[in-house]
Amino acid sequence: MEEKRSDLEGQWKLYEAYNELHGLAQEFSSPFDAPAVLVVGHQTDGKSALVEALMGFQFNHVGGGTKTRRPITLHMKFNPNCHTPLCHLFSDSDPSIHHQKTLQQIQEYIEAENMRLEREPYQFSSKEIIIRIEYKHCPNLTIIDTPGLIAPPPSPKNRALQSQARSVESLVRAKMQHKEFIILCLEDCSDWSNATTRRIVMQIDPELSRTVVVSTKLDTKIPQFARASDVEVFLSPPACTLDGFMLGDSPFFTSVPSGRVGSGHESVYKSNDDFKQAISLREMEDITALEEKLGRTLSKQERSRIGVSSLKLFLEELLQKRYMNSVPLIIPLLEKEYRSTTRKLNEINQELSTLDEVKLKEKGRAFNDLFLTKLALLLKGTVVAPPDKFGETLQDERVNGGAFIGTDGLQFPQKLIPNAGMRLYGGAQYHRAMAEFRFVVGGIKCPPITREEIVNACGVEDIHDGTNYSRTACVIAVAKARDTFEPFLHQLGGRLLHILKRLLPISVFLLQKDGEYLSSHEVFLKRVASAFNNFAESTERSCREKCMEDLISTTRYVSWSLHNKNRAGLRQFLDSFGGSEQPTIGVNSASISPELSSGSVGSEKQENKSRAADVKLNHLGNDSTSSAPTTETRLADLLDSTLWNRRLGPSSERIVYALVQQIFHGIREYILASAELKFNCFLLMPVVDKLPALLREDLDSAFEDVDNVFDITTLQHSLGQRKRETEIELKRIQKLKEKFRQIHEQLYSMKSF
Repeated sequence: MEEKRSDLEGQWKLYEAYNELHGLAQEFSSPFDAPAVLVVGHQTDGKSALVEALMGFQFNHVGGGTKTRRPITLHMKFNPNCHTPLCHLFSDSDPSIHHQKTLQQIQEYIEAENMRLEREPYQFSSKEIIIRIEYKHCPNLTIIDTPGLIAPPPSPKNRALQSQARSVESLVRAKMQHKEFIILCLEDCSDWSNATTRRIVMQIDPELSRTVVVSTKLDTKIPQFARASDVEVFLSPPACTLDGFMLGDSPFFTSVPSGRVGSGHESVYKSNDDFKQAISLREMEDITALEEKLGRTLSKQERSRIGVSSLKLFLEELLQKRYMNSVPLIIPLLEKEYRSTTRKLNEINQELSTLDEVKLKEKGRAFNDLFLTKLALLLKGTVVAPPDKFGETLQDERVNGGAFIGTDGLQFPQKLIPNAGMRLYGGAQYHRAMAEFRFVVGGIKCPPITREEIVNACGVEDIHDGTNYSRTACVIAVAKARDTFEPFLHQLGGRLLHILKRLLPISVFLLQKDGEYLSSHEVFLKRVASAFNNFAESTERSCREKCMEDLISTTRYVSWSLHNKNRAGLRQFLDSFGGSEQPTIGVNSASISPELSSGSVGSEKQENKSRAADVKLNHLGNDSTSSAPTTETRLADLLDSTLWNRRLGPSSERIVYALVQQIFHGIREYILASAELKFNCFLLMPVVDKLPALLREDLDSAFEDVDNVFDITTLQHSLGQRKRETEIELKRIQKLKEKFRQIHEQLYSMKSF
């Protein structure tokens, strides 16, 4: 008897130690988890009812709809002296503190939490409600009851429910990721080929190696089977139906009697003892009904899979075995966490000892230099920062930094841009953005020109009412160019600014990785971040204004030496339709050449041909008598068809179109080269050669009042609070470490006998 009591006390110590370990992991996000049973099922699978049956008493609402919006962790402990459930609710703010509560108070707390979360946008929380329970019917188990999974209809009317379903599934999947948890997978089906809950569970545990499958509501399924063979398949499903190697080798089957415990007229059971007795009676009735359907007696193996009591015994033995096996592994983890927490406490003490002006200034200047070093490293190229966390594909970059979109509203195909699918950052991302700008702008064609635009651009001169088609072409070309290229300059500035601003969080990551980040000095860090962002924004704005000046200058005055880059192509175009219209075109070229010599715009021929035409006209009087009437006739025809006649002929329209194309493409080439050069010189290079001096000046001016930069008073209070919390964590780890060491020694001594 004494030996049995000692063994029972040893088990209690083990469960208490693991319960404390679980609370420590929840509170401080420590890297260890105590073994526990995670209950996963849909809302109509009888999940809450099964949890209550395992506990031996009722405490939560059971029924349709969402009754649990936060996971509920139940640390259950068998205590034969507790004839009524003894419950302690752990504090959300400090899980080391717990208060004794009645079942009614716990119910009210859960209801209040559900109502609070229902009003919030997310509606669910992964933070666990932790309850410790001692009761004479409780198994020695830790059970985590998760919110019920939802299977909403696909109709657009159910978008709110679909959103809730995604939130619940995300929460449950995150809980199932813990390798120490045993997953209790609940299925409410009479055909094992329908894997409603298993479909989600097997995404995390594909082989079901840490999953116990439970078929609930057995009492409602037995009457559905018409043949004994159907019952046989249901109780012992073939391996092809249930994939994997589940815990226990085959499913468990449970029934929970309906009805609530209470004193009211609607209550079915007067006490929890009556409820427990009804569960046992229900198991016996299920076994009898199955044997009647099968026409034979159930084997011992089959009986061990039927009923809540069988499931409870299996889980208790399984969890106890996990506890025993995990003890030697937990001690090294606690040792490691103890060393880590001790190091953290020493760092806090060191930081508290350096809170004076001189040392803070030194730390600030050192951090500034390190920050600039990381920036330069990112621009030159590095692989230290993980691309999956900090890199952006071209699609991500377009979404976050803006896309290059022309007047037609279309984007350049991503597949044509080099490295479009790669996740880049820093200098590599800057280079890709500039390459896309070259691809997009370099491929832009002149927008269509209408006859109405040509006629409207002709206007009326200030000294005569004739037409000047060279001026017309210039008016149209510069207007089209300005409207086309101005948006691209703004888009390029926004894109490159986005890339530069992304350097800040990546640099912070590199500093944190190297242990060079001043995590406690939030005010100072915000000052550095603000100075960097302001510098990037002002530099980008200044650079963009320089590019805009180039665009304005090249679209305000047409210089043929700059704009007419491909005169040979223009000549070929004009010659291609010269034919019968050649005399008119030839004289037209001659007629407008004086405007070119005076610096005005308006030539559609190459310069050499224009000069030749000038010479020919100037020496017309010296030519032979036979050629003079012909030339004069051509000149008269030209003046009649162009200068004196506003009827837009095909040849005039095509000449204007050719000139507009030529001027537009000249502007495009100039803007493309100018924008790339200016953004490289006046945006990229200042980060290297101007930012360091600017940050130093900003720090020097800020250091005139150190308290405003580092906020020493607040910092002392914050570090003091962190020190107290770390000391508490250290004491709890030390206490747990000693507990597990004693348990380990006790288990080792038991094995040696």
